[in-house]
Amino acid sequence: MKIIKRSGIEVDFDVSKIITAISKANNDINPESQISKNEICAISNDVTKECFNLKHSPTVEDIQDMVEKAIINETKSYELAKAYILYRYKHELLRKSNTTDKQILSLIERNNEEIKQENSNKNPTINSVQRDYMAGEVSKDITKRFLLPNDIVEAHEKGLIHFHDADYFSQYMTNCCLVNIKDMLDNGTVISGTHIDTPKSFSTACNITTQIIAQVASSQYGGQSISLAHLAPYVNVSRQKIRRNIINKFENLGIDIDEEKLNKLVEIDVYEEVKRGVQMIQYQVITLMTTNGQAPFITVFMYIDEVPEGQTRDDLVLIIKEMLQQRILGVKNEKGVYITPAFPKLIYVLDEDNITPDSKYFEITELAATCTAKRMVPDYISAKIIKKLKEGNVYPCMGCRSFLTPYKDENGEYKFYSRFNQGVVTINLVDVALSAKNEYNNETEEYKSTHSCEDKFWDIFDERLNLCYKALMTRHKRLLGTPSDVAPILWQYGALSRLKKGETIDKLLLNNYSTLSLGYAGLYECVKAMTGKSHTDKDAKPFALSIMQHMNDACAKWREETTIGFSLYGTPLESTTYKFAKCLQKRFGIIDGITDKNYITNSYHVHVTENINAFDKLRFESEFQELSPGGAISYIEVPNMSDNIPAVIKVMQYIYENIMYAELNTKSDYCQVCGYDGEIVIEKDENEKLYWKCPKCGNTDQNKMSVARRTCGLTKTYSPRKTT
Repeated sequence: MKIIKRSGIEVDFDVSKIITAISKANNDINPESQISKNEICAISNDVTKECFNLKHSPTVEDIQDMVEKAIINETKSYELAKAYILYRYKHELLRKSNTTDKQILSLIERNNEEIKQENSNKNPTINSVQRDYMAGEVSKDITKRFLLPNDIVEAHEKGLIHFHDADYFSQYMTNCCLVNIKDMLDNGTVISGTHIDTPKSFSTACNITTQIIAQVASSQYGGQSISLAHLAPYVNVSRQKIRRNIINKFENLGIDIDEEKLNKLVEIDVYEEVKRGVQMIQYQVITLMTTNGQAPFITVFMYIDEVPEGQTRDDLVLIIKEMLQQRILGVKNEKGVYITPAFPKLIYVLDEDNITPDSKYFEITELAATCTAKRMVPDYISAKIIKKLKEGNVYPCMGCRSFLTPYKDENGEYKFYSRFNQGVVTINLVDVALSAKNEYNNETEEYKSTHSCEDKFWDIFDERLNLCYKALMTRHKRLLGTPSDVAPILWQYGALSRLKKGETIDKLLLNNYSTLSLGYAGLYECVKAMTGKSHTDKDAKPFALSIMQHMNDACAKWREETTIGFSLYGTPLESTTYKFAKCLQKRFGIIDGITDKNYITNSYHVHVTENINAFDKLRFESEFQELSPGGAISYIEVPNMSDNIPAVIKVMQYIYENIMYAELNTKSDYCQVCGYDGEIVIEKDENEKLYWKCPKCGNTDQNKMSVARRTCGLTKTYSPRKTT
C-alpha cells in the first residue's frame, strides 16, 4: 500500500511511523495516564486496516485523522488524544515556516505523484514544465497565506468549493478567451517587440496565427479559441498573388494562355498553399512550447456560414476540408507512427446547409464524421439550438466548454471575439446535500416541526453560493487596476484589445464584457443524497432542475448588483473530481451510491453506471445544458466507429436537432510494441492504482504506447509517459 506525503511524493506505507508518533505523544503525558505498548499496537493496527479499506492512497493528513479517532475509540484516553493533537500541531508549525521547499524538491527529483497525475499534457520531467510547476507552488503558497480570505482557503481545502488555478492567481492573469485573429491580421500586430504587417498570403497568415497563439498562451492561463473564418479572406490574397505570378511567367516566355487553363493552374497552386498553411497550424501548434511547458490549449472553430456566400465561403470550405483531412491522417510520433494529437481541438458547426445528404455541404459533414471516428474530434455545435439559446448567434466556446453570454457593443453590434473569462470557482453540490442532511438530523424537534431537510438544503446552498461569490469577487478585484503592459499581445496589440501603454484593463472587466464563472459539480450525487433517486428519475428531475435554476438566479442577482458577467458553468473537473471525492469521504464516510467512488460526477452529467442509450442521454442532458449558459458539454462513449460512419452521422444529426454542444468519445490508440491500433484498456494493480495495458500483447510500458482520452471534456494524449 502507498501513502501520499505532504510534498506529494508517493511512498510505501510504514506502520512504524504511526507507532513512533503515538509513542512520542504518550511519553509527554503523566505516567499514570500513559497507555501500554499493546494498546499502541492496537491503535496502529486499526489505522492500518482503515487505510487498506480505502479506495485510494491516503495522505499523511488522512492517517493522522485516523490516529486521533482510534486513540479515542481504543483507549478513551483524552489526555493522550490531546497530547497527540499538540504533537501534530507543533510539527505543523514547523512545516509552515516554509511550505514550498519539499514540494519543489520533489518536482526537481521527479517523484511528486500528485503533480504527475495533475495534467497529462505536461511532462513533469522536462525542465520548462518543472519551472512552471515550481513557480506554481510558490504562487499557491502566497495565494493561500496572503491573498485569499481565510474562509475561502478553508472552504477550498475542505472541498466545499474549489478555487481554480490558484497557481496563477498571484499574477495579474486572465483565464480563457476568444482571440480576435481578424483584427490582428487585418490591422497588423506586434509580437515580441516586432511589428507584423498584414500578411500577403494565406500561408503567412497561418504562420502569424501560430505565433499569436503561442504568445497568447504564454500571457494567460486556460484555453483560447480562433476561427478559420478569420483566415479565409487570405486565401484569395494568395490566389491573386499566384495569378499575377503565373501570368508574368507566361508573358516572359511569350506564351498565351486562355482564361480556363489559367484558372485551373491558379487553383492547383491555391490548394497547395492551403495545404501548407493548414499543415503549418497543425504542426506548429503541437510543437510550440509556451512558458508553462506545454503546447497551447487551442480550439479551432469551423463554421461555414460565418462568412457570406461567395468566394470567401468557398475558400473557408476548402480550409475546413483540408483541416479535417490532415487531422484524419494524424501526426507522426518519434517512431514515425501516425497518432492522435491532443491539439488543436476542433469544433464543427452543424447547420441546415450541411446536416442532410441533400444539403450543399454534406460532403464536409461526412469528412467530419470520419475524423471523429478516427481522431475523436471535431466536437459539434448545433446552429439550430445555439441560435435559440444565444439570441440568434453562433460562436465558439473558449477552451473546451466555457461560453460567453451575448454582449452588444456601443453600436448595438454583437461582439464575441476579443472577450475573455476572469476565472472560475466551483461549488461542490454533493457536500451541500450531505451537510444539509447531517445538520437537519442534529436539529431540535421544534425546528423539525416547522422545517424540512430541503429547507436546510437551500439555507446551506445559499451560504455556499455566498462563499463562491466572495471568492469570485476576490478574483475580480485582483484584476482591477491591471495595466495593459503586463500582457501586450492581449491588451495592446489586438488579441483582446488595443489599449494604450499604461492604461488599465478595468473597462473590460465590467458591464458584462468578460465573465466570472460559477462552476458546479456532482448534481447526480447531490440529488441522490437528497431524494434517494437519480436526477434521471421523473420524480427527482424537478428538484435537479430547481438546483440549476437557483444557481442561475444567483448569477443573475450578482450581475444586476455588479454589472460583471457572472455565468453558470459546467466545470471540467479534471483532478478536482478526485479531490472532491476524497474530501467527501473524509467528512461523511463511505455512503453507497454517493461517496463510494474515487470521483464525483462532472456537472449535470448522467452517472456512468446508468443504463441509458446515447440518444436518451443527449436529450435528457440538453435541458440541463440550457441552464448552463456559461458553458457545458455533453458526450457519449462509443467504441471504435471507423467502420460505421453512418452511425456517427446519425448521432450528429440528433445533436443538431436536440442539444447545443456535444462530442463523441471514440477510441483510437496505438501500441508501439505490437502495432495494435484500437482501444488500449485500463487495469488496476494490487494498490488500486490504474495503468494502461495493450489487449493484444499485454504491453504496460507507457513509454511504448500512445493513448488519447477525454477527461471531463478535455482531450488528453498519454504519449509516451503517463497513467491516468
